[in-house]
Amino acid sequence: MNMSFLELAEARYSVRQYAKTPVEQEKIDCILKAAKLAPTAKNLQPQFIYVLKSAEAIAKVNEVSQCAYKAPVVFIVCYDKDTAWKNPLNGDRSSGEMDASIVGTHMMLEAASQGLGTCWVGWFDPAAISKAFDIPDNLYPAFMLDCGYPADGSKPSQRHYASKEIGDFVKEL
Repeated sequence: MNMSFLELAEARYSVRQYAKTPVEQEKIDCILKAAKLAPTAKNLQPQFIYVLKSAEAIAKVNEVSQCAYKAPVVFIVCYDKDTAWKNPLNGDRSSGEMDASIVGTHMMLEAASQGLGTCWVGWFDPAAISKAFDIPDNLYPAFMLDCGYPADGSKPSQRHYASKEIGDFVKEL
């Protein structure tokens, strides 16, 4: 059954309980292809993604972050501070965080289309993550994306259902 984009976006939720079932490499490859296809500022593609899937890497990320939720795969999505576009009209503000977020959104939605659950995680110490995984100084870990099959009984948190009305955040001129 094919879902429309809006049905897919509405059905996905932040998974915090994962089955022990491994994620197939083909699905990981599709998620990474979605990352590759994501638009970035001036198409500079400053993203760099660490794919944690070995038992050692998963144990390490669970030591460094309480929000990896023992997912079988964790993507650490970084951006290269040296190659991200800098907006000269805004004090050379870097596009890195925005670019990484667009990449992550593509990854998250592709994972959902593959029947996988994800949780976008920002609750971690970037310095601790960088040290644990030998991430070079030019790469900034923007967020982690936990990924795997939702465990039996996994369900959205109550916050998932809270959303503003469109009129509360849109102004037409």
